[in-house]
Amino acid sequence: MELKKIERISKALGDVNRLRILKAVQASESRLECTTIVSLLDLSQPSISHHIKKLVDADLLQPQKEGRFYYYSINKEVMENYFKALQSS
Repeated sequence: MELKKIERISKALGDVNRLRILKAVQASESRLECTTIVSLLDLSQPSISHHIKKLVDADLLQPQKEGRFYYYSINKEVMENYFKALQSS
């Protein structure tokens, strides 16, 4: 994994609200819809959208559009590669 990608992921993980979003998605054992995340975390919808965008840009979350709703799941492959890259450094 390139250092730039490691840096982007590390920055995305450097925010407590983004960690809370990842934890909520992981706890769902599959995927969550954006409005569900809003209700779980007691943050405004624009704030959740901002944090989700950062996580998607870092490839930590994968969006799936169904109708007019977006569902998000954790990109396990990227997470595993990130942890492996950190261990090998």
